Amino acid sequence: MKPVTVIGFLGSTLDAAKFGPSRWNKWRPTVSICMQEDLRVDRFILLHGSYHRRLAEFVMDDIRDVSPETEVVPHILDFDDAWDFEEVYGKLLDFARDFPFDPDTHDYLVHITTGTHVAQICLFLLSEARYLPGRLLQTQPQRGAPQPVGTWNAIDLDLSRYDSIATRFAEASAESTSFLKSGIETRNPAFNRMIEEIEQVAVRSRAPILLMGPTGAGKSQLARKIYELKKLRHQVSGPFVEVNCATLKGDSAMSALFGHRKGAFTGAAQDRPGLLRSADKGLLFLDEIGELGLDEQAMILRAIEEGRFLPVGADSEAKSDFQLIAGTNRDLVGEVAAGRFRDDLFARLNLWTFALPGLADRREDIAPNLDYELERFAQREGSRVTFNKEARDRYLTFAESAAAKWQGNFRDLAASVTRMATLSDTGRIDRDAVGFEIARLGATWSAETPQGDSLARILTRAELAAIDPFDRVQLAFVVEACRGARSLSDAGRTLFAVSREQRTSTNDADRLRKYLARFDLDWAAVRSPTA
Repeated sequence: MKPVTVIGFLGSTLDAAKFGPSRWNKWRPTVSICMQEDLRVDRFILLHGSYHRRLAEFVMDDIRDVSPETEVVPHILDFDDAWDFEEVYGKLLDFARDFPFDPDTHDYLVHITTGTHVAQICLFLLSEARYLPGRLLQTQPQRGAPQPVGTWNAIDLDLSRYDSIATRFAEASAESTSFLKSGIETRNPAFNRMIEEIEQVAVRSRAPILLMGPTGAGKSQLARKIYELKKLRHQVSGPFVEVNCATLKGDSAMSALFGHRKGAFTGAAQDRPGLLRSADKGLLFLDEIGELGLDEQAMILRAIEEGRFLPVGADSEAKSDFQLIAGTNRDLVGEVAAGRFRDDLFARLNLWTFALPGLADRREDIAPNLDYELERFAQREGSRVTFNKEARDRYLTFAESAAAKWQGNFRDLAASVTRMATLSDTGRIDRDAVGFEIARLGATWSAETPQGDSLARILTRAELAAIDPFDRVQLAFVVEACRGARSLSDAGRTLFAVSREQRTSTNDADRLRKYLARFDLDWAAVRSPTA
């Protein structure tokens, strides 16, 4: 067995007793530890103040009488105010850092029965944080006739050792993760792992969080969910303040973020607190933070690090204690290299960075998000709309295929569901409604796709000019579908998914080949990365 070291405070009341033989009829927690038959104490670090030196010597003598093998080491620890949490914790932390702990060769017990309540709490916190690498030791007198020994119990703060507690923690973590996903049973493994990590960071850290990802990937919704989770855990008491930095331009950006004093500039008719002060004790979400100017970035950095900033036209600084979540669809590493984003601010934000994938990279999550959007429509409009089976299968076949671009990500999906639900006055979305919606989405994405990203790579300007605009949109859609497909047949099945069901025999590959031939194109040409 390893040698055992006990660390504990002298109990100025519980350890005190008359100096006569009657003291052995009284339970004194510090002495009783060394009287236990099933606990061998090799060393006792006795913490006490200078003003209790005489009592400490008295208790040490009694320990030597009942346990000669125990080495008692007195340690003076004076407090100006034993009920001042900051002072007590700080001095105990200094003690723990200076103490030559060796957990590999010694066992440590931290006695929490004696000392002020503040001291006991601090010992618990330092043990939980492993500054004191031992188990908690709790002692109590036995009921019945007075006797000095009492009982003891050691508590291990490694919660993974307790199956029922570990299970409850796992359940609570799963509930928090589901909360961050709005209850959506997402299936993408990488996304689920990222949300689990965000849940841990959200409840354990107040450091800034950076959410990166394309427009419509859900950064704003996730930031709000993080705030709501922290509020449920009583970690924030202030509001959730959200601002799209792309809307802050020129001199108004400083005023909007940091506030201004009356008369600071023309039109400043009254004081304005600013968004940072409005987020005091809460959470500030700066979406598209890459759009801020360098001056605003510098003030944001100081506000994060020091909690202080200077409102426009003010002589004194304002304070705000907030947590920052920043969102961006820009490559901030590239922005730093180009000198458009401060490297020190990026370094501060980059502690916790999470890249949210677009919907096209999470196609297995389209089905659960489809149900979620229908539920949102029902709550918003007070009318429940559902798909019939054939219509749902047809929509998912398209939505999960390479032909669906989802350039607006979840915003596209939400708008698509809203349109179909609104136009289905019977409360059921049928195949025709889905067909119209697929055509609408295809036309929208084709119109939004820059020509240089599709046809211009495989056709010359003269060839493009010879094609009618209507045919050009259709051809661009076909080319993009081909590039996202594994084979000519796969692309044909995607493009002719509806009409092929109405024919007894089909050859989708041949049909697609003939379509491309109309424009002097073939499979190899549209799949080529260059013109």
